[in-house]
Amino acid sequence: MDVLSFVEKALNVRAFNHKVLAGNIAHVETPNYKEKEVDFKQALERQMAGLKNIEIQEKTESDGVGSVDGNTVNMETQMVKMNENSMMYNALIQIISKKFSMMRYMISEGRR
Repeated sequence: MDVLSFVEKALNVRAFNHKVLAGNIAHVETPNYKEKEVDFKQALERQMAGLKNIEIQEKTESDGVGSVDGNTVNMETQMVKMNENSMMYNALIQIISKKFSMMRYMISEGRR
């Protein structure tokens, strides 16, 4: 498998993970809402195997102080996860950008 298709699949998982995290943040005050998360490694392995669906796990226990209303979302944790996901997404974009830059260079060198 070439780098471009690997990065494409990784970007798809990162984008989906961003939607899940945004959903968690949107429901931070919803009673009995259970935090959802994506196991990136497992989701990428499934994508590489040709499976299109990404599994979402529901977290039943909260980190730290429990919520009286049964909500398991911790806003600070979600913001850290979203920031990490964004940084990884941007790193993948840089990899693909460098790959295209190298391809352009090889093409232009061939015309000289």
